[in-house]
Amino acid sequence: MKLILWKAACVCLLMLATSALSAQEITDAGLKKAISDSLTVYLHTQTTGKTTVKTIECNKKEKTVTVLMDEYLAYFPMKEADVQNIYRCVQKMMPDSLQKFHLSIASDGKSLEELVPNVYRAQTHKDKSRIFNNKENKVPLVQRISEPYKITNGLQNKHIAMWQSHGFYYEQKLARWEWQRARIFQTVEDLYTQSYVLPYLVPMLENAGANVLLPRERDYHSAEVIVDNDASATGSLYKESNGKEAWKEGEGNGFANKKSVYQDWENPFKMGSFRQAATVKKGDVSEVCWTPDMPEKGRYAVYVSYKSLPNSADDALYTVYHLGGKSEFKVNQTMGGGTWVFLGFFSFDKGKNDACKITLSNKSARKNCVVTADAVKIGGGMGNIARMPDPSGNITENVKSSDGSTPQKVEPALPIHYTPEISGYPRYTEGARYWLQWAGFPDSIYSRSHGTNDYTDDYQSRGFWVNYLAGGSKVLPKSEGLHVPVDLAFAFHSDAGTTYNDDIIGTLGIYMTHHNNEVYENGQSRWAARDLTNLVMDEIVKDVRYYYEPNWTRRGMWNKSYSEARVPNVPTMLLELLSHQNFADMRYGLDPHFRFTVSRSIYKGMLKFIAGQYNYPCVVQPLPVETFSSRFTGDTQVALSWQAVNDPMEASAKPSKYVLYTRVGDGDFDNGKLVNDTACQVVVEKDKIYSFKVTAVNDGGESFPSEILSVCRKSNEKGVAMIVNGFTRVSAPFSFAAKDSLGGFVDFIDHGVPDKVQYNYIGSMYEFRRQIPWMDDDSAGFGGSQGDHETQVIAGNSFDYPAVHGRALAEGGYSFVSTSKQSVIACRADLSGYAILDVILGKEKAWTVARGAKPTVFKAFPVELQAAITDYCLKGGNLLISGAYVGTDLWDNPNATKADRAWAQNILKFQWRNDAGAVTGKMKAVASPFTAFAGKYNYFNELNSESYVVERPDAIEPAGKDSYTIFRYSENNLSAGVAYKGDYSTCILGVPFEAIKPEGRSALMKGILGFFEQKLKQAEITH
Repeated sequence: MKLILWKAACVCLLMLATSALSAQEITDAGLKKAISDSLTVYLHTQTTGKTTVKTIECNKKEKTVTVLMDEYLAYFPMKEADVQNIYRCVQKMMPDSLQKFHLSIASDGKSLEELVPNVYRAQTHKDKSRIFNNKENKVPLVQRISEPYKITNGLQNKHIAMWQSHGFYYEQKLARWEWQRARIFQTVEDLYTQSYVLPYLVPMLENAGANVLLPRERDYHSAEVIVDNDASATGSLYKESNGKEAWKEGEGNGFANKKSVYQDWENPFKMGSFRQAATVKKGDVSEVCWTPDMPEKGRYAVYVSYKSLPNSADDALYTVYHLGGKSEFKVNQTMGGGTWVFLGFFSFDKGKNDACKITLSNKSARKNCVVTADAVKIGGGMGNIARMPDPSGNITENVKSSDGSTPQKVEPALPIHYTPEISGYPRYTEGARYWLQWAGFPDSIYSRSHGTNDYTDDYQSRGFWVNYLAGGSKVLPKSEGLHVPVDLAFAFHSDAGTTYNDDIIGTLGIYMTHHNNEVYENGQSRWAARDLTNLVMDEIVKDVRYYYEPNWTRRGMWNKSYSEARVPNVPTMLLELLSHQNFADMRYGLDPHFRFTVSRSIYKGMLKFIAGQYNYPCVVQPLPVETFSSRFTGDTQVALSWQAVNDPMEASAKPSKYVLYTRVGDGDFDNGKLVNDTACQVVVEKDKIYSFKVTAVNDGGESFPSEILSVCRKSNEKGVAMIVNGFTRVSAPFSFAAKDSLGGFVDFIDHGVPDKVQYNYIGSMYEFRRQIPWMDDDSAGFGGSQGDHETQVIAGNSFDYPAVHGRALAEGGYSFVSTSKQSVIACRADLSGYAILDVILGKEKAWTVARGAKPTVFKAFPVELQAAITDYCLKGGNLLISGAYVGTDLWDNPNATKADRAWAQNILKFQWRNDAGAVTGKMKAVASPFTAFAGKYNYFNELNSESYVVERPDAIEPAGKDSYTIFRYSENNLSAGVAYKGDYSTCILGVPFEAIKPEGRSALMKGILGFFEQKLKQAEITH
């Protein structure tokens, strides 16, 4: 539609321009204006901004006309069709005498043809100078060799440097630690961008085969255990065993954690020693074993460190033993020595456990090389870099931008005695400047100001970190560094800016070519960065408009001298995804599904850029599978089935195979088994709970996992239960928008549902008045939020609740299988014949994303599910349903119908009272004819790291004969649960079963099972 409007506008402008020319009344200024206006209209078909003609040069001898536009036309995304359209329109505007002249249009020093990314060129020759690094690196930094599949057309053997904007830092002027941006809309940019990069974007890139390097901590655990040859954490053990070639001390420095706090210029990688052993191809191997003593059971990041030597092996074999088995890696020790090298996330038991350890072998494909062993780091840890104002008084004023502006000197105030101060925050919250010091990088990288300005040090360090990573590699052969051949760098930011009519500010891309004669150190063109920026923005805007917001704003692609875009000597993009200061943007930005989609868009843009650099056909990894289901097909045989999900935006994202991951009991998932079809059979041992998840794979990589289903076959079962996982919701907090006065997020009504965990939330919003402006980061205006949760990791939807319900059912003597809600809706799961049907609804309810441009999602009881439940009940079944919005979804949402309410009353036997049943997190059993119910129960009603929060569960009451209140909320005696026994039995709870605190779940399920099993005595019925 926008293109049609442009064509109409172009015709009008053309008529005006050519009629004036034929009458010889139009001046050069008139022609310039006509072209400027026409191209501005065309520019608005995809992006914002205005472009203007600078000069029109005519060479009659050469018969050429050159139209030189300002740089804003180059901010426009170009494809060959765009170039043809622009030329066609401008050519027609030329006077008759110039119609046969050759026309050239340029912007920002490039012709329009040169602005088309290489990947989009079919008719135009590719620009070979933009092929930055197309010599395949056959031995990457880390190879994961336990994966059951091979990636051939993804990002295998590629290295990507990335950072998630800012971080907590020390402000020397104020002598305090603070965020680099304002606390606004329940987050702060320093944490907000992590909610894309860490849970979504980095795993997507790794699932495509890439090595992703970050200058900030990626593990949110505050615990950190270091095991080292010099000194280990208390209880942890470093051990060597010698084979044919013995371990010995290496020459030079290694890591040692000799201080609890580090100050300026102190480098832990210069404080210790390392060990080394010659490699062997066969025979007895030598091994180092690092066994940690973990403070808590959990899933932690594992890092290793080593020394790179001239004859280092490129296939050092590391094995991580964890609760799911063991995972093996080959690490190329010719690069990356002297810092923390990330292997992955793994589950470790509490304490010291020989089944949870890391080993390094000296076995290699080549002998006479050397492997080196130093420290292993497990977990994220707390910040340990201490800061204070520069003792010399050489403090500089911060300019809060990332454009490299020169700070201003601050005059010393009255003398104050300062002592070095650590942040007191987990390391993942801190800026790159501090992690880089902890990770052994030179002070010339992390402190360009020589200790006088941490703010400028933080944003400047990121670009220089990229160059140091790549130094000595084929990318930067003449520079000092870690020899990692980085393919691209990416800075993920959100922007500032506010609209007052709930318009979207949208997405901006920044790159920098006008530096160092427009070439990188290896001589290739810096215009490769524009190609990267164009591709990533294309993917983001296309996907967001399709899935969420048709009016999502595409801003320009700026060619400007921002430090993070200018300094790296590899193709680099700085992304300003949206405005964290704009309410309309953040209504999308706080939604986990939106963040997944945007992250996938960025991954696709990077993939297409790198595939173009290396000239291979790329394949996009699949989307997660759906309609996952399990059932018994024999005494210990289980059938699993699922369906692939079509990606309407990517034809290549089709699965070719699948990986089934298995967990037994309280362990963790194994390395997976390759499956060729969308179904398989597994054999289980009796009395053990088995859990399964599935991923889809193709030549481009692996999808994110499905939800987790669980099964258990009891030896002396009372019956078999079917668990339906109907809790699929992840969402932003509840929000409202009153355009003329108020708006914002109200999380005491509904905090929303994080996707597994949340670490970007800082606290509740307190300023809802739209007219209140930003004055300072400590006075953020509209959207201002508290900071009482900014170091807390908050639990969300784990997609692992069949195991929680199933464990309680198994304790009661029941076998169980489980299925997804989608399987029931699609008639791929038969509910008949099961002794018990347990429907998990959690915080499922119909939900509208942001302004509601797309249909509602997450309806708790779709009509297909209602029909299946009705059929089950009418056959005499026993039905358990628990969820915080079991009534709200049927009574109080815009799509609720009379039929929904009638179904709840006639089949489920309850009716809704309100959606604010309680806030204190307590309920109690009350007298009813059903004597099985007893006791008091607590549920999670405050934000925590163990379970999603239930802020305001439904109050529900009995409906009809033989239906009774069985639980009431302790604070107000509103009805919290209803049971019915007639031709079938129902138990409906307004509190999700899995949200009951663990100590009460077994007793609660025992009562529910007792109710289903008992015979109701008519004599006990009272009305």
